[in-house]
Amino acid sequence: MDTNLLTLFKLSLIFDADGVDLSFTQQPRLLQCNQTVLLLEMERCGERFRSDMSHIHPDDRCNLTHFIREYHVFSSCTETNAERIGCFWPNPSVERFIISIHKHFFSNCSLEQVFIDPPDDTLTLLILVPVFLTLAMVVLVVWCSKRSDLLA
Repeated sequence: MDTNLLTLFKLSLIFDADGVDLSFTQQPRLLQCNQTVLLLEMERCGERFRSDMSHIHPDDRCNLTHFIREYHVFSSCTETNAERIGCFWPNPSVERFIISIHKHFFSNCSLEQVFIDPPDDTLTLLILVPVFLTLAMVVLVVWCSKRSDLLA
């Protein structure tokens, strides 16, 4: 059998002219965001995250290295479900849900060390030393360039 005829036959099976519209003028079907379904899916993601976080000791909840995998799964779950339902991510509903999760699990997390400004004397010294060193280097470069002119 001729190879061109075989290829033509295969193409005719793939592109059946009766069943396929090849005009490319059809509009793509866009999903409409269903907020109710979105919130139900967010609750499922939240329940799984709560279940995963129950295995993390409460003292370790402020250290991201202890729960990074669980948080990544939660974040991916919310993003994937929002896009599957036809909603953009993040949207206000998803943001409110994520904030509520953060308030529940991470409200007691704060910086252990609070940073304060140094005293004014120290701050002044930290500012003036580089300024004077820069001026000294400029004076040294100018002095050396004038001296080399005299020696040449």
